Amino acid sequence: MSEETVRFAFVCVQNAGRSQLSAAFAERERERRGLAESVEIVTGGTHPADHVHEEVVETMRELGIDLSNRTPQEVSTAELETCDVVATMGCSTLELDADVDVRDWALTDPDGKDAEAVREIRDDIEERVVALFDEYVGEMGQKTPESA
Repeated sequence: MSEETVRFAFVCVQNAGRSQLSAAFAERERERRGLAESVEIVTGGTHPADHVHEEVVETMRELGIDLSNRTPQEVSTAELETCDVVATMGCSTLELDADVDVRDWALTDPDGKDAEAVREIRDDIEERVVALFDEYVGEMGQKTPESA
């Protein structure tokens, strides 16, 4: 990882809802800003589920983002400690020793919620991810002075 690289992680227990939404929006934002070489995205869970929640797949499909072929995965503390920012979804008990900016977004779990509730969670996550990119990489794809 070079000095110009920013590494974001999005973590929840099952890696089947909120963290998958976050990672998908981060991937889209990275592409929109032309930051493929300077932003790395990690997602995972402490106890991964077997599949991404169907209601999450459906609400992302509305935006043209396909999560149907994603599989929740486990993420290690060691991997998270290599990140600049770790966003947890409101369900984490992570204790990281490294100098990592850990943010608990305290989001409602979309599992089992109706479509409107899942859309609200999705839209909230989208705003948070865009704001995170604004804060850490700015408009021109450069680290901002506050994050250097």
